[in-house]
Amino acid sequence: MRKTLTALLLAASLPAIALAMPDGAPGKHGGCERGMHSEHREHGKRPFKDLDLSAEQRQQIGKLMREQRDAPREITRKYLDKLPKAEQDAMKKELENSRLEHQKAIRAILTPEQQKTFDAHKAEMEKRRAERQEFEAWKAEKAKKAE
Repeated sequence: MRKTLTALLLAASLPAIALAMPDGAPGKHGGCERGMHSEHREHGKRPFKDLDLSAEQRQQIGKLMREQRDAPREITRKYLDKLPKAEQDAMKKELENSRLEHQKAIRAILTPEQQKTFDAHKAEMEKRRAERQEFEAWKAEKAKKAE
């Protein structure tokens, strides 16, 4: 119990520590060229960049941004669950086909060596996704037993 509580407190404090770090500090990718990833990370900060926010304001805004991040997914899930099973299955199939076509187009651009690396990354992501799904199933089962 004590280890779990310690891990939880550490995990909860990490976002606050990251937000409190100055923009040019190591780990915030300030100043280093990281391609699209760095541009994507900075996109959410643009509206707040010139406001000279205090550490407390950055923490509060960060908290609001994290809360909002999952809201569209939850709203979408709420309405998708109301669809008939046949339409849900058709939508899942169309999304999967779209994803596969997208990956096929990406692979067509890559060299054979890059394709191997891309496939390895994709396999690793699938492995992590499966582990996450197993964990979520375990967590849901544990919650049911606790009730």
